[in-house]
Amino acid sequence: MGDAAATKLDVVLFPWLAFGHMIPYLELAKRLAARGHAVTFLSTPRNLARLPPVPAHLSPRIRLVALPPPAVEGLPEGAESTADVPPENNELVKKACDGLAAPFAAFLSDAVARGRRRPDWVVHDFCHHAIPPIAGAHRVPCAAFLIVQAATVAFLGPRWAREAPEDFAATPEWCRPALPPAVAYRRHEAGWAVGAFRPNASGVSDMDRTWEIIERTRFTIYRSCEEMEPGVFALLTDLFRKPTIPAGVLFQPDVAEGSDSSHSAGVRSEVLQWLDSQPPKSVIYVALGSEAPLTANNLHELALGLELAGVRFLWAFRKPAGMSSAPGTDAAGDLLPAGFEHRTRGRGLVWSGWVPQVAVLAHAAVGAFLTHCGWGSTIESLVFGRPLVMLPFVVDQGLIARTMAERGVGVEVARDDGDGSFGKDGVAAAVRRVMVEEEGKVFASNAEKMKEVLGDQRRQDQYMDEVVRCLVRYKDDNC
Repeated sequence: MGDAAATKLDVVLFPWLAFGHMIPYLELAKRLAARGHAVTFLSTPRNLARLPPVPAHLSPRIRLVALPPPAVEGLPEGAESTADVPPENNELVKKACDGLAAPFAAFLSDAVARGRRRPDWVVHDFCHHAIPPIAGAHRVPCAAFLIVQAATVAFLGPRWAREAPEDFAATPEWCRPALPPAVAYRRHEAGWAVGAFRPNASGVSDMDRTWEIIERTRFTIYRSCEEMEPGVFALLTDLFRKPTIPAGVLFQPDVAEGSDSSHSAGVRSEVLQWLDSQPPKSVIYVALGSEAPLTANNLHELALGLELAGVRFLWAFRKPAGMSSAPGTDAAGDLLPAGFEHRTRGRGLVWSGWVPQVAVLAHAAVGAFLTHCGWGSTIESLVFGRPLVMLPFVVDQGLIARTMAERGVGVEVARDDGDGSFGKDGVAAAVRRVMVEEEGKVFASNAEKMKEVLGDQRRQDQYMDEVVRCLVRYKDDNC
């Protein structure tokens, strides 16, 4: 790394108040610390308390600093992340995020006080549009770290390209040929894309936040790599006229095939014990994240589709936000079709408790992943070479699903283009295409090729080394 290796940086990391963002930021912190740099990780007290522990050998170089959360009307006390509220209240969490600007200013003032080292960088998330001017007042440069698929930002476009409403059901001209024509929103998803351009309860639209932080920072880092998104980083650099740098997938390579990251007092989790008794690559793992806006009908059709497919499955069941179960009953048993668990007993396991997802995907019994296509889950699946059955719901998930379908690593569940509804037959057909039919061998082979690429730790380290070089190179750039 030359000069970059000799320059030790002091970097402040400030993620959005969602664990799907905080965890990748923590991985970025660990990689910076492993290279000898000092990191200050900012969030609120409850969020910091819920983060995984920092490895002992890195903890001297990673400092967790709690900023006091503001009171926001409509947010319950103690709600400090999107995990604490139903999806419709995420806009209020953004308002709370904006309320952290004053505590951040106080933190930075103290950090640059006489006799103390001024931070070299503030690296922050899409939501923190108020941070660059505060950091600039203290002569601290900012970079953006976006944990989304880079192609999504390219699709939504820079400010100059979105001056008028566009058809989100078609790939924009400015994205071609980096994005194929199939990568676009469906009609039932386009409402989310339109909504991203409209002010929400925080008073600011998500796209205005994103545009401001890209325009007011020196460069943008993505949790991705050229092998996953060929040509997209050059496209973004050209579109936004700012350097766009892939950091690699930031996956912690410490879970070996079949290992268990959920050991507690030497006890292997029941989920992994169940997988131990299943034949190799016979199980489809089903998990739709913690914030998917599922309905009772969605749950029923998904369950009946798994039953109809006739394959073994492990379902990490999450009760949808705002959906209640009868007092004293099991959440899954109360919300799934009558008799479903009895009829599928022996080949299926519905698990309402915590599931060690990385260890599950690493397990030899798992042959595919039925997923909502969150970017983190998609990366985890491909790191272990698991093909995808895709059931996207919100935000960038539809674009991720189309991108992965183009890469030949999975299929989407068929849906009504108008209202987004899906049925058991569509679920069963998609599952069988990947798990049972001859075509599944092609998906599995392509996923294995992705595993080889994403599992190349030397290549992934090179991406991170380039991020450090950029932090050194652009630190004193006054442009």
